[in-house]
Amino acid sequence: MTSHEGEDGRAGIDAALVQRLIAAQFPQWRGLPVRPVAVDGWDNRTYRLGRDMTVRLPTAAGYVPAVEKENTWLPVLAPHLPVPVPPVLAKGEPGEGYPHPWSVRGWLAGETASVPGRIGDLTGFAVALGEFLLALQAVDPAGGPAAGAHSFQRGAPPAFYDGETRAALDTLGGLVDTARATAVWDAALAAGFTGPPVWFHGDIAGGNLLVEGGRLAAVIDFGTSGVGDPACDLVIAFTLFSGESRDAFRRTVAKDGGMWARARGWALWKALISMAQFRATDPALAAEHGRVIHEVLADHAAAAAPVI
Repeated sequence: MTSHEGEDGRAGIDAALVQRLIAAQFPQWRGLPVRPVAVDGWDNRTYRLGRDMTVRLPTAAGYVPAVEKENTWLPVLAPHLPVPVPPVLAKGEPGEGYPHPWSVRGWLAGETASVPGRIGDLTGFAVALGEFLLALQAVDPAGGPAAGAHSFQRGAPPAFYDGETRAALDTLGGLVDTARATAVWDAALAAGFTGPPVWFHGDIAGGNLLVEGGRLAAVIDFGTSGVGDPACDLVIAFTLFSGESRDAFRRTVAKDGGMWARARGWALWKALISMAQFRATDPALAAEHGRVIHEVLADHAAAAAPVI
């Protein structure tokens, strides 16, 4: 989910704790250097272990189900995908005062796509990401984890967040066009998913896409993945892509109008609650979420316009 930059020790987890856990449970890696990654996720703390591994630790009980889910399913998904996903090396147990299971993964080279300028050809990147999502959706979903609490309702109907969305609309009256935004949200709720459930990632965002040489190099953080409606994976059309790159992404994923209506709903929900949260404390971040809202409203209007 949201990336986080901060000092070591967030959520009571620091490098010294990781060193103790490794020494106690995986003595073959005892003595390898442990250091925080430059940009950390919110749900988990991630540390570099030596040169070739990472350690990933949930920051709260609500994120624990992702550990077993990723350990079970990443090896199943990986052979079918066009770019690497995190290799699972070991599963750690609670210990040293840390209460949750945790995991050791292989290190994947690349930098996050969240920094402008790292992507060489944004349109080509959009096509590559679209192809990744199609490959993910084509993996056999049998036995996969159905969308629900473990995926924070990604892959389920966006109606789960109806209360949050309408509360944010009330809060942002005068700052966004709430009438148009309400129409977008209502359209998302009305566009029910009728297709067969497929695999979704659940958090396709710049911080979870690695870039190397300007190209898509890996996709990480499958903590919100599952089997259900993949509309949530299209949100990046409004957060990272625009113009030609958005058009290329849209052509590549080849989804119907209902799918895009739900995708706009997912994008709108997140942008509204984030703008409401940050408008007083981080005006620049709030403005970025306002930009996403503008993109979503414009896309809804274009989809609704009559074809001449």
